[in-house]
Amino acid sequence: MEIRALAEYIVKALVDYPEQVVVRETKGISTTVLELGVHEADIGKVIGKKGVTITALRTILSAAAGKAKRSIILELTE
Repeated sequence: MEIRALAEYIVKALVDYPEQVVVRETKGISTTVLELGVHEADIGKVIGKKGVTITALRTILSAAAGKAKRSIILELTE
């Protein structure tokens, strides 16, 4: 499964407005930047208490990207 699709799948399972989840991918030489856009009401769910949820998401994506010898940067956009 591609990293962008994995991020989209996980986030859609977390939020109340899955149809408004948008993941934009920008690939560099060894780094991929994922920009995650969600509905305004879902931002707190994606971040989680003290950032626990978004940290876990970044860890999962980094582990998946490590298999392909890439690094991932996940940014939450508004």
